[in-house]
Amino acid sequence: MAETKTVWDPFVRLLHWSLVAGVAVAWLTEDGPDILHDGAGYPVIIAVGLRLAWGLFGPDHARFTTFIRGPSVTLDYANAIRKGTEPRHLGHNPLGGWMILALLGSADAAGITGWLYTTDLFWGVEWMEELHEFSAQLLLVCIVLHVAGVVFTSVRQHENLAAAMVHGEKETRPGDQP
Repeated sequence: MAETKTVWDPFVRLLHWSLVAGVAVAWLTEDGPDILHDGAGYPVIIAVGLRLAWGLFGPDHARFTTFIRGPSVTLDYANAIRKGTEPRHLGHNPLGGWMILALLGSADAAGITGWLYTTDLFWGVEWMEELHEFSAQLLLVCIVLHVAGVVFTSVRQHENLAAAMVHGEKETRPGDQP
């Protein structure tokens, strides 16, 4: 029987699925009712903030220092994918690490600009509304790329990464990267 290791701690998984739910509700209620749309945005902002803190102070696989790599390492990894020789990572691979930052950044931008648009200072200010809509569209693009990357990596490496984000466990294999 294969050995498994807990990779995604319960807090990472809770934040991940909270973001999924919050973004889905916000997206589905884009045209109202406002109480649901706005109400979904605030928890997204909080979840992103908590994930950023957990990325600095959480356990190994949650920490950004474990999976955010420099440009040369990331490009080497992308080239290895092209050649079909990419190493398997227990946590996020270098491209996945940058996607996490893109997802968190665009989710936070959409949430914060949405909140700002409801304040007296920015109520009815067209560029703030456009920035909010742009951030939301960028988030959607990031989500599509993220899901495509999860499916691609799951197929390529013969594992169910979505299930690992539910139960937190991944099978360990010889040669795994952190």
